Amino acid sequence: MMYGPCLGGTPEPTDDRLAHILAAAGPADRPGARIVALSGQFLGAPYAANTLVGGPDVPERLVAGLDAFDCFTLLDTVEALRRSSSTGDFLGQLQQVRYRRGVVAYGERRHFFSDWVADQDNLLIDVTTQVGQGRATQVTKELNRKDDRALWLAGIPVTRRDISYIPAALIDRQLLTALHAGDYVGIYSELAGLDVSHTGLIVKNTDRIMLRHASSRRGVERVVDEDLFSYLLGTPGLVVYRVKP
Repeated sequence: MMYGPCLGGTPEPTDDRLAHILAAAGPADRPGARIVALSGQFLGAPYAANTLVGGPDVPERLVAGLDAFDCFTLLDTVEALRRSSSTGDFLGQLQQVRYRRGVVAYGERRHFFSDWVADQDNLLIDVTTQVGQGRATQVTKELNRKDDRALWLAGIPVTRRDISYIPAALIDRQLLTALHAGDYVGIYSELAGLDVSHTGLIVKNTDRIMLRHASSRRGVERVVDEDLFSYLLGTPGLVVYRVKP
């Protein structure tokens, strides 16, 4: 999963809209509970790709939409809201979540999911091995470099990085109980140069563990909850990140 050059853009949210979302989510003592509550405000929101503005030859602009999402903008929006204590905090928090050191520039954008745990100012911790309970594996990838040596993203350097994931064939429903509500997860990608192909977050109901995500699947194309174990069938595996304690 990566952010590419985007030339779209969405209107900035109003204070009233932000206030409604923050109030409707209510207080939450634990980060995971707040993530679940905030993301619940976006269930049913339409899927939309290419909503960000910026590229190698296009000036980057901070885009803060609350009406439509791809799988990654859903996560960074929710994480920015989680960190916001008031409506006035949101844009600054989104800037910090989406960009290294909060610098609004295409080269500073966190294009890859693993950027969230690999940067010096990392946002989260990688708990994939902990959740995997001995079943996780690690591979070394050259992020942004395809098999033919071409780049996925022009203007972004290749980064050598170790990626841990739990192979889907080794995942059962019992293992998934080690997930926490509000964990951010990625579907591991076997493609050269990519870490994950899709992202979402964990919602735990009484008897089911759900993936809340912005689905691009034809006929869905909105933010939905789906049974995580069923979703993982046929995928390469799972990557799990968690808010720092």
